[in-house]
Amino acid sequence: MTLPAGPLAAFALRPSLLPELFPPDLRRRLSQVARVHERVFDRFEEPLDADVLITGWGCPRIDAGVLAAAPRLRAVVHAAGSVKGHVTAEVFERGIVVSSAAQANAVPVADYTMAMLVLAAKQVFARARAYAAGGWSGDALPGVATPGERGGLTGAVVGVVGASRVGRLVIGRLRAHGAHILLSDPYTSHEEAAALGAGLVPLDELCRRADLLTVHAPELPETRGLLGDRRLSLLRDGAVLVNTARGAIVDTDALVRHCAGGRIAAVLDVTEPEPLPPGHPLLALPNVLVTPHISGARGRELRRLGEFAVAEVERLVRGRPLRGAVRPADLNRIA
Repeated sequence: MTLPAGPLAAFALRPSLLPELFPPDLRRRLSQVARVHERVFDRFEEPLDADVLITGWGCPRIDAGVLAAAPRLRAVVHAAGSVKGHVTAEVFERGIVVSSAAQANAVPVADYTMAMLVLAAKQVFARARAYAAGGWSGDALPGVATPGERGGLTGAVVGVVGASRVGRLVIGRLRAHGAHILLSDPYTSHEEAAALGAGLVPLDELCRRADLLTVHAPELPETRGLLGDRRLSLLRDGAVLVNTARGAIVDTDALVRHCAGGRIAAVLDVTEPEPLPPGHPLLALPNVLVTPHISGARGRELRRLGEFAVAEVERLVRGRPLRGAVRPADLNRIA
């Protein structure tokens, strides 16, 4: 795709995010390769004359009506993860190039996941509660099953559900910890899994063998409820489930039942529904930690997404391949 010289770029996102995603130095860098529209669009109510639309959280859907009023549009560059919320089939049908900063956003998610896996493997949450109640011991906690023989990630069996961008980053980090890694992903071959450093196994086997299970699959019709009552029953006593992907992949009611008995534990950054209503059992169970969907880029981390998007515009202007290109076929298997 060839852009005109000095293309016009416009931001379409929640205006309050602009300073964090695109601080002044990044906007200056963008202005060296493109003219930048003065307005930040959080709704499309007038013709859009931009060649490149730089989107983020809060961008309205880009449907046929919007496209009809945007005859010059050639590219949508998303400074966030999933494009499913705003990029429609009509965008691809028009031949518009789409890019996502999902791989940049995957880094903080993988970091969060690893932090939780390290803490969970050491029983940090249960031990902190016991300490606050007057306990002080490195021994096993009464009534609390331990993931693996003595806890810790070294030598632990960690099951990774989904070889997504985040899943692959997590596998790389787990290798550095000396964990034994199992992977379940219908789109990955045994050879690919081995190259990553994981053993490819069916999901049921992964559930039976894992000390810790971490979810990195997209939410698709076939993955909703993927980890339901039957598969949660396969988890060994003391297993910990970590979910930073999508809440609907885990059956919430089944998870409540399995965690309420204390047999397994969970760390959830995503839930179904989201947010959980006040008083929900998952918020009160002592072996469940729920955080408010914070694993993705936040605060100072947002700049990473803006840098990725600006670099993509630079590649577009220079006729180079995009690092975050999204194809129509990808929509059926990405988050």
